Amino acid sequence: MYKHILIATDGSELAARGVEHGLALAAPLGARVTVLNVSEPLRQEAARAAALGGIADPVVRYDQQIDEEMKNRFRSIEQRAAEHGVTVDLLHEIDDHPAEAIVRTAKLRDCDVIVMSSHGRRGAARLLLGSQTQEVLAHTTLPVLVVR
Repeated sequence: MYKHILIATDGSELAARGVEHGLALAAPLGARVTVLNVSEPLRQEAARAAALGGIADPVVRYDQQIDEEMKNRFRSIEQRAAEHGVTVDLLHEIDDHPAEAIVRTAKLRDCDVIVMSSHGRRGAARLLLGSQTQEVLAHTTLPVLVVR
């Protein structure tokens, strides 16, 4: 059925459920798994504020913090994958548009399904906060398994 699953995560508790669901799906199928985390770049306003606050090189500091966070997040995902008997490729991208990065990675990696979570917000909350899941659904032809 599915040979290569892309699991998108942002490190949240809800996203962890999506990771778990994707790994559980991959195990009996013997599917390859790529786990993607997309971080937004450091905004100029934040970098300026940090520099004014005495941080010598806010961009380097941000990159170091992101690297450390990814190591911890990916370590946890690797442990869960091993418990499922699944091997994972772990990717981290920095992109202003996470949904576009997810769709692009799925296409470049020749994935045949995307697994991700959604908060299921409606109405004004969805409009104000945006929905990466909705954006992925709108811009891919692949099946998307949404975990809530």
